[in-house]
Amino acid sequence: MQILIKVILFDLGGVLVDWDGKGPLVELSGGKLNKEEARRFWLESILVREFETGRLAPDQFAEGVVSELGLSLSPDKFLEEFVTWDCGLYPGVALLLDKLRPRFLLACLSNNNELHWKKLIEDYALTNIFHRLYASFQTGLMKPDREAFENVINDLGYSPEEFLFFDDNLECIKEAEEIGMKACQVRGIDEVRKVLKAHKIEV
Repeated sequence: MQILIKVILFDLGGVLVDWDGKGPLVELSGGKLNKEEARRFWLESILVREFETGRLAPDQFAEGVVSELGLSLSPDKFLEEFVTWDCGLYPGVALLLDKLRPRFLLACLSNNNELHWKKLIEDYALTNIFHRLYASFQTGLMKPDREAFENVINDLGYSPEEFLFFDDNLECIKEAEEIGMKACQVRGIDEVRKVLKAHKIEV
């Protein structure tokens, strides 16, 4: 018997939100990093983990990044650049989620930090779009760690099989699948729509 999807769980950056930390970081590094190295930096760096789990202040994070990557700009200038990398929701996201909200529990699970989160909440009203929000700097848990997914499952009270999860990082998709979620790697809202259609979810 097929288990019905009850919860749609979204990553934000690269899925619903136009945020790309790879290109700008490659540029700031002066070519010391390629795009894959920059992507892995956001997933694996101890500095990023400490910052995005709420254990490191923004100024300490900036000092660490500038030092670790040998960037030729000040920590303050790095932070000025960093906060501009979030370009907001992709066009059509709010309408898409409006159509899904009456039929599914909508939640986001995002590796995020206090600087970008403040903008997302204030400028894009995430609290009106989702039923539940799980940001790593608030939970202290970061994808692709299993505990980040288990925290959402336990808090919402649904079985993993009742989740449909979207993320742009393959590592996160693999972990979600191992737990038992239906999980799809996507980039942007058009790919989200295609997956929803494949699951016979009308939008």
